[in-house]
Amino acid sequence: MLILASGSPRRQILVRALGVPAEIVPSDAPERRARGGEDPTQYALDVARAKAQAVARVRPGDTILAADTVVAVGGEILGKPADTEDALRMLRLLRGRVHQVTTAVVVRCGETVWDGAVTSDVRMRPFSDEEARDYIATGEPMDKAGAYAVQGFGGTFVESVDGCYHAVVGLPLCLAASLLHRCGIPATLPADTSCASCAPT
Repeated sequence: MLILASGSPRRQILVRALGVPAEIVPSDAPERRARGGEDPTQYALDVARAKAQAVARVRPGDTILAADTVVAVGGEILGKPADTEDALRMLRLLRGRVHQVTTAVVVRCGETVWDGAVTSDVRMRPFSDEEARDYIATGEPMDKAGAYAVQGFGGTFVESVDGCYHAVVGLPLCLAASLLHRCGIPATLPADTSCASCAPT
């Protein structure tokens, strides 16, 4: 049995795209705040491993998939906004420039842990504070790293994605499928999925 250690609807959709039935068991592991100067990839891996380990304590016999997505810009790791003002601060940091989105994936089967991470460059267009506030009023940014969702209304701010789109959404399919195969779970990539731009970092 595959356990998805996430309550994220977008990750549930992406796991289903791999043709793998999964039970949803959200992790109760607390997400620590990133330290100043911390490497975004290492931070995302640490958080994803903690999520997988927390679920493994209650489901030790199952294969567990956990993931964590972080946004980094100008040396700062942006997690989920604390409130609407924090969301506005993050969007101001991102507008009109390129930032990095890293998603770490951990697959745990028994005591064996496989993991990896994929980073993509995302360019946002310039936009006004009024546009940002209107977006924040939708509620969408409040549980998203970097205060936006590329697959939602936040996608109107995005000019381009250089790298793996699914990593920006929250689960790089090529990496997830590869890690699941290592645990004996035959994940199948959708026919239109290309792994050329989704190499692990």
